Amino acid sequence: MTTVTIDADIKVSWPQGHSSYSPSSPEELAIIGIDLLVKDLGTKAAQQFIEQVFEKYPIDDMGTPHTERE
Repeated sequence: MTTVTIDADIKVSWPQGHSSYSPSSPEELAIIGIDLLVKDLGTKAAQQFIEQVFEKYPIDDMGTPHTERE
């Protein structure tokens, strides 16, 4: 398994205000991205968008993405 670190400063603005984020891992970045998708698109549309992304990564019988098997 590869360790990934992220060095990012994300600034987000919308009519109700603004926020800043500094994720340091893919997990933190994903949480921020999902939160922003839900705020922008709503829960159902955000879920549909995320499902489209997961369709790119088929899962084998063991629950492992095909790209990680070899």
